[in-house]
Amino acid sequence: MEVQVLHLLEGARRAAGVAVIIDVFRAFTLAPCAYARGAAGILPVASPEEALAMKRADPSLLLAGERDGRPLPGFDHSNSPAAILRTDLRRRTLVLRTSAGVQGLLAAQSADEVVTGSFINAGALIRWLGARRPARVSLVCMGWNGAERSAEDEACGRYLAAGLRGEPIGFEAIREALRLDASGAKFFDPARPWFPPEDFDVCMRLSEYPWVLRRARDTQGRLCLERLEVPGPA
Repeated sequence: MEVQVLHLLEGARRAAGVAVIIDVFRAFTLAPCAYARGAAGILPVASPEEALAMKRADPSLLLAGERDGRPLPGFDHSNSPAAILRTDLRRRTLVLRTSAGVQGLLAAQSADEVVTGSFINAGALIRWLGARRPARVSLVCMGWNGAERSAEDEACGRYLAAGLRGEPIGFEAIREALRLDASGAKFFDPARPWFPPEDFDVCMRLSEYPWVLRRARDTQGRLCLERLEVPGPA
């Protein structure tokens, strides 16, 4: 199994084999949390306008997302995983638009399969990839808006790569380093309330959910994130 680490939107376009689109802060932490709160499905879309049009056609849909980290007008939820964990999503479908992770998910058109990546389901990802043994894995660190590298996605890429080699990295050191880095410090900046402190804590939960979220099509032909249950170690 060849493992390559790629970066940003251009990396997503170049991804081959099984692409893992990494967005720790916050899209692909939010997505597993939405399933944990009972979501019936997650539909990734490129633009706020597309999401709003879908809601006009089907008012039962819930919209979540951001632009430059800020909540989007007309959306039901921001990109906050902590807020999603306080929300009852049973039997509801979530439409998700974000500036990095979702854009990478949509851009990875050359990959055979595309899954999401974050710390919150890292163990499941490592087990799933290890069992499948694809010829190539592309770990794509999406960074800020898919245009600027970020410490948290780079750290997650290293963590996953090490796990696939059977060389686990001490996670507490990663957590502490990210807390001090500008990418983590923004969650503790009172001037930016759209990055609540509890989001940092949720994003730093390690291997909490035993799921891989894979890009697929739902029964209506819409792009979706399907949840695959990954058994834990015996």
